[in-house]
Amino acid sequence: MSINIVERIDDRVKVNNILVSVSDKKGLDAFIPQLVAVNPGIRIFSTGGTFAKLKEILGEKISCLTQVSDYTGQPETQGGLVKTLDFKIYLGLLTETYNDAHRADIERTKSAPIDMVVVNLYPFKATISKQGVTPEDARGNIDIGGPCMIRASAKNFLRVASVVDPGDYAGIITELKENGNEISLKSRFELAKKAFAHTAAYDGTIADYLAGRTFEEVRDCYRT
Repeated sequence: MSINIVERIDDRVKVNNILVSVSDKKGLDAFIPQLVAVNPGIRIFSTGGTFAKLKEILGEKISCLTQVSDYTGQPETQGGLVKTLDFKIYLGLLTETYNDAHRADIERTKSAPIDMVVVNLYPFKATISKQGVTPEDARGNIDIGGPCMIRASAKNFLRVASVVDPGDYAGIITELKENGNEISLKSRFELAKKAFAHTAAYDGTIADYLAGRTFEEVRDCYRT
C-alpha cells in the first residue's frame, strides 16, 4: 500500500491559518475583516501587493498578518519573481492531519498547517488581449507560484480549502459563521473542482497563445 494513501480525515476543518495572494483584489475589503471577526486568532500570510492591501484593510488588527518572506526567512526576489515557492509553504499545504510524520515535519520546521488558500492568477488573458502585446509581454505574465499553490491546496482538499473565485467569499463566510469557524469536506471538494478548472483554463490560454506565435515573432523580441 502506498504510504500516501489517506484513510482518515475530518469532515469539518477549522480555518486558523490562511494564505492570501491575489491579482484580483475584488471583495477582500469585506472578506478579510469577516474572517477575522469569525476567528480573532486567525493567522494570515501574504505577499507583495496583496500584503500591502491587507495592511490597509486590517488597520489596527494588523497583528494577525505576516509577510510570507518573514515567515519563510527568504526575501522575495527582484520583481516578486519568487515569493511563495518555499518548503515551509508547501509543507503547510500538503500535510495531512492524522499523519504522524507530517506532524513531526511541521514541528521540526516550525511551520503552520495552512487551512485555506485564497489565490487568483496574473492576468495573462487580459495581457494578451492588449493591442501590440509581444511574446515577452505575455511571457512575463505567466504565473508560476499561484498555480502551484492552487494545485497543492486543491489536491489536499482533505484538509485545505482552495479559493480562486471572489464570488465564493460570501458563501464561505456564511458557512464559517454557522459552523464555528469550520469548513466542510463537501465545500472543500467543490472548491477543489473549481480550482483545478481555473488552472486548466489558465494553462490552456497560455498554450493556445504560444501555439499561435511563430518562432520569428519570438526571436524578434530579443534582437539587439
